[in-house]
Amino acid sequence: MASLGIFDSGYGGLTVFKAIRELMPEYDYIYLGDNARAPYGNLSFATVYEYTLECVTWLFNQGCDLVILACNTASAKALRNIQQKDLHRFPGKRVLGVIRPTAEVIGDFTTQKHIGVLGTEGTVQSGSYLIEIDRFHPELKVVQHACPLWVPLIEANNFDSEAARAIIKSDIDAILKEDEKIDALLLACTHYPLIKEVIQQFLPEHVNIISQDVLVAESLKDYLHRHPELESKLAKTERKQFFTTGDPADFEAHTYLFFGNNIEAQQVKLVNK
Repeated sequence: MASLGIFDSGYGGLTVFKAIRELMPEYDYIYLGDNARAPYGNLSFATVYEYTLECVTWLFNQGCDLVILACNTASAKALRNIQQKDLHRFPGKRVLGVIRPTAEVIGDFTTQKHIGVLGTEGTVQSGSYLIEIDRFHPELKVVQHACPLWVPLIEANNFDSEAARAIIKSDIDAILKEDEKIDALLLACTHYPLIKEVIQQFLPEHVNIISQDVLVAESLKDYLHRHPELESKLAKTERKQFFTTGDPADFEAHTYLFFGNNIEAQQVKLVNK
C-alpha cells in the first residue's frame, strides 16, 4: 500500500501537513524537508526544479503514489515541469501543488474584488498566482509583494520582537499602499500562517487573511474522492514519518512550532540525480 508524500524545502510545509492530517488522519504519510538546501525562495527556476525533482523522486521511491508540494516556491517554479516532463517515467504517480487549490477558491474571500498576495521573492517573481487566479477569477485585481525577511524571522522564532514587527508592518503597509481597495490578503508561503496574529494587528478590520493550509487540505480530500483508483491504493494505518536532508536534531527542534507536536526525524541523502 502507498503513502501520501508531503514535500517542502524546509519547515513551512508542516503547517499544510498538520491541516491535512487533521482532516484525514487515517492515511499513512511521509514528510520530506530539504532543509540542507533551504530556503528555495531566492534560487533560480532551474535549481528549484532540480532540487524538487530529486525530492519528489525520493518520495516516489519510498512508495508514495501521490506527492503534495507543500511549498509555494516549488509549486511555482517546478510543478509544471515535473508534471509535463518527468511523470511519464513514474507510471501511476501524481504530484500536486498548493497554488491551484488556492486560486480556485480565492474569489470567495473578497467582496471588493481586490486581492493582495504576500510571498517569497521566488513565488512573486514567477507570476504563478497572477496566472492561476486570472484563470479562475479574471474579474479580480491582484497585487503582489515579496517579503524576503519573513521566513528567516519565523524560523528563528523571532517574529514577535520589536524589530521583526517593524519589518512585518512595513511589508503590509507597502502592499496596502499599492492598492487601498484590498480586502483579502493571501499568505502565499506556508511559513506565514505562524505569524497570522502579528499580521492581523497591522491590517484594517475589513481585510481578510487567507491561509492556505486548510484550503489545500480540503482540496486534497476532494481530489482523492474524485480519484478512487488512487485513493484505494493508500495505506490507512495512521503512520507518519519525517525525513530531512539537514540535521535531524535541528528539524525536530522546529517541528513543535510548525506542527504542534514533537516528532522524531531521520536524515536522508539524496542520490536521485
